[in-house]
Amino acid sequence: MEQKQETILIVDDDKFLVNLYQKKFTADGWETETALSANEALQKLRNGFSPAAILFDIVMPGVDGAAFLAALKKEKLGEGTALIALTNQSDQATIEKIKGLGVAGYIVKASSVPSEVVELVKGLVEKR
Repeated sequence: MEQKQETILIVDDDKFLVNLYQKKFTADGWETETALSANEALQKLRNGFSPAAILFDIVMPGVDGAAFLAALKKEKLGEGTALIALTNQSDQATIEKIKGLGVAGYIVKASSVPSEVVELVKGLVEKR
């Protein structure tokens, strides 16, 4: 039985990390789309791209992760999509703020290797 390929949108201004995670998810059988800014990600979603998961950084130039989440809600984009923060922001106030915006998961980059991130995202997508 063939499994439906899941899609993910990876949003981070760090090109190295975007490429790293794109390779990891692709190797795991995911179809990946990337964006180096929240605005680029919003444009892809406005154009009809509807991924199973959006993995995004919080600290990005221009539109940050919190503003990105607010725009998703306001424009009703990514509904039914597992929204997952992947960030180095590990202070409790930021974690609570972002979780309060309705994310499915919050992953601190420094405490997870890429293969763990793939597994965490997989679990969150299956739960949605």
